[in-house]
This record gives sequence, structure tokens and C-alpha cells, in this order.
Amino acid sequence: MTARDVTRGPVVHYVNQFFAGLGGEEAAGHEPVRIGGPVGPGRALAAAGLAPDVTIACGDDRFGEHETASLATLLGWLAELRPAVLVCGPAFGSGRYGYACGVLAREAGRLGIPVVTSMTADSPGVIAAEGAAYVVPSGPNVAAMKDVVPIVARLGATLAARERPGSADDEGYLPRARRVNVLAERTAAERAIELVLAKLGGVVRTEIEPSADLVHPAPAVADLSTVAVALVTESGCVPVGNPDRLPTRRASTWFRYPIDGLVSLDADAFTSVHAGFDTTFANADPNRLVPLDAARELEREGAIGTLHDAFYTTSGVDTPVASATAIGREIASDLREAQVGAVILTGT
Repeated sequence: MTARDVTRGPVVHYVNQFFAGLGGEEAAGHEPVRIGGPVGPGRALAAAGLAPDVTIACGDDRFGEHETASLATLLGWLAELRPAVLVCGPAFGSGRYGYACGVLAREAGRLGIPVVTSMTADSPGVIAAEGAAYVVPSGPNVAAMKDVVPIVARLGATLAARERPGSADDEGYLPRARRVNVLAERTAAERAIELVLAKLGGVVRTEIEPSADLVHPAPAVADLSTVAVALVTESGCVPVGNPDRLPTRRASTWFRYPIDGLVSLDADAFTSVHAGFDTTFANADPNRLVPLDAARELEREGAIGTLHDAFYTTSGVDTPVASATAIGREIASDLREAQVGAVILTGT
């Protein structure tokens, strides 16, 4: 029995501009479109038994820069179509695409639409989905397509039939941080003893996965004119030639480069090696990545006390949460030692 045998409505598939065949980064600003039948990875879904009846798509930049309007269009189509299931992605390690999949999944879930998606476990889309979707973890790029599509198709067919999937371990999706009542074959005491014995044997398991940590903002600086301010970026801005070999993605390190005496970043001296966005305009003017020119003006006007004599850089695409946490702590430690009172943090 295929998914089409059991669905009560159409199967709808959401993809970005690239997988919809609309273009690459040059089409990232493409407005939402609606296409009949499967395109791109939708054909793989069809081969796995879950053929999309309708494909909806939106450019990654368009969604990020016009989220409210883009969502309104996409959700309007979903409300009209009343799909049996919505499939988002797979987005793999793409942060913008993953975020769009997660947000659309969350909002579609609020409309009562079952959703399954796929992306890396550390994608911002996982958090954005807020547990509304069944998220199948994937590798960082399309090489993982053949592994995740069968799982997505199977979960999609189950949801389309209005059946509840099995456990995360059995079905291959990420724990959803939701508590539901189930009838267990063994008592809580028996299960707890099993977990303790497993832990003593070096295998740590839990029946309830912890939610992601929340970072609370620091208190506002009372008077910026009295403190030193530093420039920090995750845009992958480095000296031309990338002499220290900052990774273009999945970075586990960071670097500090001197700017003492500089009033601006020259395009002949600095560039971005970030692999997650089109760097053409940024490389034409690196101050778009590290706003040294604007910071010097603030310094001259007395709006800030002094500008720290170096900027800090890493590349924030596909970076695991553990690595990002370590990078943040190390940079913060260095800034505290230098008695920096505030940071201008630029991203992509």
C-alpha cells in the first residue's frame, strides 16, 4: 500500500528555490510559487511511495527577509489545499532553508496539518519547529538524500493515514520534547532500574530528552561612551588568502585580526570564506561584514569609548551547537581579559 492509497487529501511538498529548479543564490529572493506535482527531491519521495501532488517553494532570502508576507502566502495555499501531510525539505545543513522549513512546519502544525521534515540535528530549523514536525536527522549535504528520503516517505505515509508514528528510536526521527501518554509494558520502576544499570555499564540513556539551553541577554550598557567596544563576526571575514585556514563551514575555531590604525577594511586585504551565502557584495566592501568604518565614526563622535584593537571572526554555517558554544566562551574570555565592555556582533 502506498501513501496515495491512504491519504485523505493531497501531499504537499515545500522546497527552496534551488530544489524547485528556480535557480541558485541568484534566485534566493524569489517570491513563493506553487507547482503541480513533484519537482527535485519530490521525485525521490514519489519513488519512495509518497508522491507530492503539489509543490510550494520560496527563495531562502525571500523567506528570511519577508517572513510574514511569505508565510501568509504559503499558509494561504495550505489552508486551501488542506493537505493530508506536508513534507518540508530535506534542508540538510542549510541554515536559511532549515529555518524556513522549521517555521513553516510550526505554523502548519497550528493549522492541524501533519508535518515531516529533515535537516541536520543542529539546524536552527529544529528549534524553530518547536516540536510541531517529525524531524528526520540528515547529513550536511545532498549526499544524505538517499538515506533520509525513505524515512521521510514512511513517516509521511503514516501521518497521512492519521496514524501515530512509533518512537523516535524505532522510526528514525528526533525526539520532539513532547510528553504523551502511552501504555508501557513494564512499570516505571523496572525501566528506571534498566536505565541505571545501562549507565553503570557506560551507556547513558533517558526517556525524556532535555530541551535546548536558553541564553539570557546581558544587561544593557549604561553608557557606551565610557567602555571599549569590540567587533565580532560569524561571516568568515579573514585576510585575503585565508592564511590561518578558517574553515568555510562547520568551524571549530576562531581568529583575531588587528585593526589598530585602520579606519576601514579594504577589499584588497579582506574577504569572506563563508560557504553559506553569496559573498559577492560583501567582498566588494568587507565593512558590510565587519563595520569598521561605521565603528570608527562612532569612536570619533564619542558615542563609544574606544574601539578594541582587533576584530574576532569565525564562520557560522553548519556549526554544531557544541562548537559554537565553545567558540563563544573562548572569545568572551578573551574580551573580558581585554576589559571590553560591549560587542557589535555581525552575522549573515
